[in-house]
Amino acid sequence: MCFTERLKVCKCFIFGDAQVALLSASHPHRKTSVLKMDEASLSVINEIEDDMMLYVLSDHCFQCLPQLLGIIPARPASGTPTMVGFVVDTQHALTLQLNSTSAHSEQCKVHFHFGEQGNYSLWVKNLNEPSRVNCSMIIDSEPINSYLPILFAFLLFAFLAALSAIWNTVKRLDVVTNLLLCLGSTVETERLINSELGTPNRLIDASTESIIPATAGRRLRSLDTFRGLSLVIMVFVNYGGGGYWFFRHESWNGLTVADLVFPWFVFIMGTSVGLSLSGSLRRGVKHTHLLWRIFWRSFQLFLIGVIIINPNYCSGPLSWDSFRIPGVLQRLGFTYLVVAVLDLVVSRDRLNNILSSETWYSVHDVCLYWPAWVFVIALETIWLCLTFLLPVPACPTGYLGPGGIGDFGQYQNCTGGAAGYIDRWLLRDNHIYQTPSSRVVYQTMMPFDPEGVLGTINSILMAFLGLQAGKILLHYRDQHRQIITRFLIWGFILGIISAALTKCSRNDGFIPVNKNLWSLSYVTTLSCFAFVALVFFYYSVDVKKWWSGAPFFYPGMNSILVYVGHEVFEEYFPFRWKMANSQSHAEHLAQNLVATSVWVIIAYLLYRKKIFWKI
Repeated sequence: MCFTERLKVCKCFIFGDAQVALLSASHPHRKTSVLKMDEASLSVINEIEDDMMLYVLSDHCFQCLPQLLGIIPARPASGTPTMVGFVVDTQHALTLQLNSTSAHSEQCKVHFHFGEQGNYSLWVKNLNEPSRVNCSMIIDSEPINSYLPILFAFLLFAFLAALSAIWNTVKRLDVVTNLLLCLGSTVETERLINSELGTPNRLIDASTESIIPATAGRRLRSLDTFRGLSLVIMVFVNYGGGGYWFFRHESWNGLTVADLVFPWFVFIMGTSVGLSLSGSLRRGVKHTHLLWRIFWRSFQLFLIGVIIINPNYCSGPLSWDSFRIPGVLQRLGFTYLVVAVLDLVVSRDRLNNILSSETWYSVHDVCLYWPAWVFVIALETIWLCLTFLLPVPACPTGYLGPGGIGDFGQYQNCTGGAAGYIDRWLLRDNHIYQTPSSRVVYQTMMPFDPEGVLGTINSILMAFLGLQAGKILLHYRDQHRQIITRFLIWGFILGIISAALTKCSRNDGFIPVNKNLWSLSYVTTLSCFAFVALVFFYYSVDVKKWWSGAPFFYPGMNSILVYVGHEVFEEYFPFRWKMANSQSHAEHLAQNLVATSVWVIIAYLLYRKKIFWKI
């Protein structure tokens, strides 16, 4: 009987981030199916006269038991091997384990990181001794380099940035200026020479002012640039990030690029609150008026957030049964409310002039606002008590895991511990996020909202640390060395706290870095990064003026419009179109970069027209 007549057809199983389809095949070296992004073909050839059970475990799945993928039938007595085809995930390294069905014991184990679109064969053979089994991985066809599109995109944008820098230098040469004057009108030439695409005018119309920086009459450009960079990355990852796993949110513990931007946005909001309220108080605006404006702005953010995360454009009337309540803008609105009211209560109409000879001068930007620090520390104590002391039915107290198949499958319905329990108790299952990122790797079945109630306490802490950055800018106005030094000190202190909380590990710390939970270590780590990043932006943009902040400055000036717009128009051209190959990282990356760039261009055009959406 020929080899192909011996092949078996098996069914499908799902394991975490590895979707494995067991398929029939006619040759061990043949690709068994059309592969998608982040997939490879694996053929397992069994030369042993015993059925083998294939298990798989992803390196990204912490404390998970190997999951059964299927059974590879025994080699028939005629001696022809049996082969079964699989489609395996390539995002993370996998451990393949083969067990004998008769002996129920492990026969061999292979740790391997498959390459995208690669074709592999795993040969299972007996050695000279019948009890010894050998597993050999063979590469039948080389995988593609799925990261080349990122390199090409980087080189393209680097080339455009270099062209912009060269043009900004050349157009200010006397020869070029005279040539432009000869070719065009004086007004148009002056506008071209001082084009905001290279070096935007630092003076901002008062109607667009959202913060009052150290020097009255102009904005702190570094903040708008930092905010704009965070927003651009947020738009890019929300649009898909080219389909790469590191541009998506982490499944549970750890950090990806997508996990950086929202906390930075919250941090910058806190900094802006401190500068804005200080300026308003100096201008003599009444506390009651400011309080009303704070409540109204918070309500608008919450309302807009609820609207854009519950779209029913093509699904008929909105169903209240599945109405999601938490969200990004909702959390921003509530965080802004708490931090702004807190700052309004403790701020002074005029900054105290503390003599540098005072013993507490070096920390006066903290000591002057000690009631606010007491309040925030009390809030953080509440978070710690609820997280580690609140009894959660059928779950261990203080549980911080993902549930599902994590923790060896002991706590399948305990996703998020106290944080998940509080959300499900207060908001009910149908009104929180139904497909958390933990579903991909840990196969969790419980709904869990990354913008839930308990995590909002730590977003308040994040904004308050940003507020502290604003206080430093206010109290050490025009003292650039003092400002930068204090930013670096704060970054160092927060980094030490993060190292202690996490034990410098992904999963083994007291409180791991976790975006879903907005854990304390997540806030301290991202605040550390934010202070260091702010040093770079402040020094290069506002102190040395080496960089104008373009192009990130423009979306930073119109952040609400860009964020809401990218959510509402996500499925419309030119932000989305039908791709020739929907399973290509290159096409996804090109589409997502074009969509993000379009929003940057829109923000630039609105800036030129002095159109700003403020709430």
